[in-house]
Amino acid sequence: MKIAIVRIRGRRNLKPKIKKTLELLRVNRTNHCVLVEDTPQTKGMLEVCKDYIAYGPVSEETVFRLLRKRGEKGKYHLKDVMEEEELRVAAKKILHQEPTSVFADPVFRLHPPRKGYKSIKHAYPRGDLGKREDMDILLKRMM
Repeated sequence: MKIAIVRIRGRRNLKPKIKKTLELLRVNRTNHCVLVEDTPQTKGMLEVCKDYIAYGPVSEETVFRLLRKRGEKGKYHLKDVMEEEELRVAAKKILHQEPTSVFADPVFRLHPPRKGYKSIKHAYPRGDLGKREDMDILLKRMM
């Protein structure tokens, strides 16, 4: 199972431990998204930087839409290089077994969400930070 991580807050006044954890997760800028495996090590890293990111499980349909709309491999968009059926197969493989870097660049550059964030200072459900079950909804608003 994969977890989607989206960086919400910026880089000002970061503690070194949080900064290093965000670098290891490869979310170096706001509105960047990565898909990572759901392991105990990853959960520990997410707990360290939960005040700067939103994260949660992601569905196969959302992974497909990420690949189609925002997926890049080098300087090419995936929608120009791969057919839609190939993207569906890639989404299924990414979600269940293979890393994202086999098919696309591991970092997806997203837009800010339509209608904005609720709050970038409060945890979910009052704001947008931390663990959430409806990560698909936030990612859909950001594509």
